[in-house]
Amino acid sequence: MSGSRKEFDVKQILRIRWRWFGHPTSPPPHSQPLGDFFSGRSTRNPAENSSMSGGASSSNNLSSSGSGSSSSNSGGSCSNSSDNRKFLDSSSNSVALAASASGCRRSFSHQDCRSPPPLPWVASPPPEVPVQELANEGCPESQQHPPEAEAEETGGSEEDNNNIDSDSSSCRTSNSAQTISSCHTMEPCGPEELFQALSHAEHTFHKMESYLRHKQLCDVVLLAGERRIPAHRLVLSSVSDYFAAMFTSDVREAKQEEVKMESVDPDALWALVQYAYSGRLELREETIESLLSASCLLQLPAVVQACCSFLAKQLHPSNCLGIRSFADAQGCVDLQGLAHDYTMEHFLEVMRNQEFLLLPPAEMEKLLSSDDMNVPDEETVVGALLGWVQHDVAQRRQHLPELLAHIRLPLLAPQFLVDMESNPLLQESVECQRLVMEAMRYHLLPERRPQLQSPRTRPRKATVGALFAVGGMDATKGATSIEQYCLRRNVWRQVAVMSGRRLQFGVAVLEDRLYVVGGRDGLKTLNTVECYNPRSKSWSVMPAMSTHRHGLGVAVLGGPMYAVGGHDGWSYLSTVERWDPQARQWSFVASMATPRSTVGMAVLNNKLYAVGGRDGSSCLRSVECFDPHTNKWSTCGQMANRRGGVGVATWNGFLYAIGGHDAPASSLASRLSDCVERYDPKTDTWTAVAPMSISRDAVGVCLLGDRLYAVGGYDGQIYLNTVEAYDPQTNEWTQVAPLCLGRAGACVVAVKL
Repeated sequence: MSGSRKEFDVKQILRIRWRWFGHPTSPPPHSQPLGDFFSGRSTRNPAENSSMSGGASSSNNLSSSGSGSSSSNSGGSCSNSSDNRKFLDSSSNSVALAASASGCRRSFSHQDCRSPPPLPWVASPPPEVPVQELANEGCPESQQHPPEAEAEETGGSEEDNNNIDSDSSSCRTSNSAQTISSCHTMEPCGPEELFQALSHAEHTFHKMESYLRHKQLCDVVLLAGERRIPAHRLVLSSVSDYFAAMFTSDVREAKQEEVKMESVDPDALWALVQYAYSGRLELREETIESLLSASCLLQLPAVVQACCSFLAKQLHPSNCLGIRSFADAQGCVDLQGLAHDYTMEHFLEVMRNQEFLLLPPAEMEKLLSSDDMNVPDEETVVGALLGWVQHDVAQRRQHLPELLAHIRLPLLAPQFLVDMESNPLLQESVECQRLVMEAMRYHLLPERRPQLQSPRTRPRKATVGALFAVGGMDATKGATSIEQYCLRRNVWRQVAVMSGRRLQFGVAVLEDRLYVVGGRDGLKTLNTVECYNPRSKSWSVMPAMSTHRHGLGVAVLGGPMYAVGGHDGWSYLSTVERWDPQARQWSFVASMATPRSTVGMAVLNNKLYAVGGRDGSSCLRSVECFDPHTNKWSTCGQMANRRGGVGVATWNGFLYAIGGHDAPASSLASRLSDCVERYDPKTDTWTAVAPMSISRDAVGVCLLGDRLYAVGGYDGQIYLNTVEAYDPQTNEWTQVAPLCLGRAGACVVAVKL
């Protein structure tokens, strides 16, 4: 029985060995030769390697042996027997590894497993010795026998054969385990992987929320008013920095089973505890304030941000003041800023709502002191203050003097000041009367205004109008767009486009409309005039001048508009034309003493000033002024610097000359100027003041409010979009928002919208 079983097993193993080693094929490209791999795996010690590399004697011994009895007939030749033993161990190891390879298909390529390369030293398999060795390979029991015992077993008694059969059966029963072991020994069956559970955190917190609902494993109770709220310290600490500091530090609450929460709405606290487990929170108008207050206390920044965003969406003239005050109390700076900006933007609607009338004096003072209030004039602010006082005269009349000090009274119309003086509320207070008289002196003594400057003479941003930058030279050799600057928002935006390209033209404001006069279109000099209405955003064509002019200066003195000097395409001009808006026609007035192109024009003390420019030979430092009552030009004190392309403007009785260039007609290189000079008509002298941050030629200059703005220009390389503002009271320049388009020679004017 055992013999037949043994015979069957021997045939099976021989067939396996013949399948592996009897069909030589070539190994696949870029793969390690299997013979080398097997040789490396079968190497147990250097002696074995040397015996295998010796090759000839071992191979001969194997081929000369018959059915496995040669080892017993070689009397006294233990070395030969040992050599044969080692060789057989090596070959059987190779066979076992090949068999393992066939069991683990991921260890080699498919081609390697099915057709390994031939092993040149393998001869026809002996009938018994390889079988025994193949059966013993990988079997722990058989590996424990010494080589001498294994050599004797090859001699083969029946009892020995039975032992072989049992050993072979034992190894067969563990064949799959040995195959897996061989796979892991040679090469991992697959790459390492990292398992990541999907929605692990969500499922975990969902389980915790279930524990909370069933009050399981809770280790703390929060007491808010009459409400007891169970919770888990770990969950609360992981979400709230407030609870983390409480439960992880050496404080009394860290060890208490019940923690009393002072000044926290119970419903808001319960909602936030549930949020700690679920990450969900319902926001409603009736509970948003209590939630925001509690989330600020518990230091939940995500909830605070969500509440602030919710409140920002609810801003309205009827509630913006309340939201502004609440955000200030909670320390929500961003929300407070949004509410304040909304209040300033919609002040005309805010002042008509109940919240405004119920403001405390301190909040009213904050509003009145702001420069950002969006009002058409200061008279509107006075009306708002008096309406607030009259809402509760008995309690608020005492605050009127301190609040009236924040009204820009000197900027009110004289007629309005006279009416204010007779108001009973103001007559009762000496301080109020003093403030009104200060404003009247500002109007009665215009020559002293530089000495009468105060915070009350600084206009609010919305009352000064807007700057308009028209046309100019840009990278496309002529801009046709018009940009508008909002002082309150500090931003430029394009609002209109001219009908065609104009360069070196003039612009003046007459009846809150922009008159675009003369210039050149790149080919010829123009005498045409266009009018732009900022309110209707429409253009209209006006009567043309008598003379074609580019490089001219344009300004409004009294009612009429003047077009001064320039170039007609052939020569430099000294002639002056005046536009009568009533008669809608142009007429000539007295000419200047000097022809001037690229001249700067400004009006000061009811006189028209022509500053610098070019006369055909050089840039000029001379200045002339025109008196419309005498129809004469007179010479004024000269500037320290020659200036062509100069920008000029006036403020509080002074004339400012800004930027420009100084180059003789024969020179192609211009010396650009960053210096600024101020002219005092009382002394007829020029004084240098703070220079601009960069040199600007063909710069547009205009007064907006109480500051001078230098817009664009040319720095010798590029057309500038930068804008600087000059504060005459501090003698400092500051950068403001840049233009949308870099441009030089743009005409810049202010329009009261």
